[in-house]
Amino acid sequence: MTKSGETIWTQCDDGPPTDLETGRAHGESGVSILRMNVLRTATFKAARQQHLIFLQLSPHLRLECRVGGSRRRHEATTGSIAICPAGWESSVETDMHADFLVAVVKPDQFALAAAEDSAIAAQLHECDIGHDQTLLGLAKVLAAENAAEYQSGLLLWNRTATSFINRLVLAHTRIPTASSRGSLGLPVLNKIRDYVHANLSEPIEVNDLASLAGQSPFHFTRVFARSIGVTPYRYVVHLRLRAAIERIQRGMSLAEVAADTGFADQSHLSRWIRRVHGVTPSQLA
Repeated sequence: MTKSGETIWTQCDDGPPTDLETGRAHGESGVSILRMNVLRTATFKAARQQHLIFLQLSPHLRLECRVGGSRRRHEATTGSIAICPAGWESSVETDMHADFLVAVVKPDQFALAAAEDSAIAAQLHECDIGHDQTLLGLAKVLAAENAAEYQSGLLLWNRTATSFINRLVLAHTRIPTASSRGSLGLPVLNKIRDYVHANLSEPIEVNDLASLAGQSPFHFTRVFARSIGVTPYRYVVHLRLRAAIERIQRGMSLAEVAADTGFADQSHLSRWIRRVHGVTPSQLA
């Protein structure tokens, strides 16, 4: 079973279940990664707290893969991927030596990225075979940085992790034909986002956002968190922080940026930058 999102449950080559530690940099990138070798069989189970993305490094393999209730035999090459959404089970069997990268993605970061890409309610498309060299390239960068203990800096890791999630949203999701009951629609989210951007330097309360959606604060908070993956407060911080980083990179002073984007002071802003990105403000410039 998963432990605090840092491990995935696996059973390899008919052996006992094993917890595999994944590499994850400081910050809230939402992506962890590990490299694993399989001689014959590996079985995985993604918990509710994580999606599993398998990327093949071996040049050619004969595989029998299962994702959920789907089972298929096929031949796969370098860059082939399999996606196991949170809560699904998957397995891979091969009569050859298999080399994989396994990326673990937090659903809340995925949902937030989907909302930012105007793909709210996008669902990760489960598949037992696919191909994506772009995704493989990003995963290789993360694996190399993990092995080198983030020698190129945590900012590179977090930017690459963001690109990895954005690629998943762009190329490996589907939008339900009908909105689920109790979910937030894209027009409402756009209205909320525009309101936050227009009032970055001012206090923004849940009541203000709930009124834009025409809902009570209690109901709005629940629907918002279910739709976007984070609370309204955390979403506002996300937008404030993104605007703050843009201003920092334009050369504004930290005190000016904090005042302009609604943080209490530059110390408050610095703490959020370190928490989310794992770096100091000076490392963003």
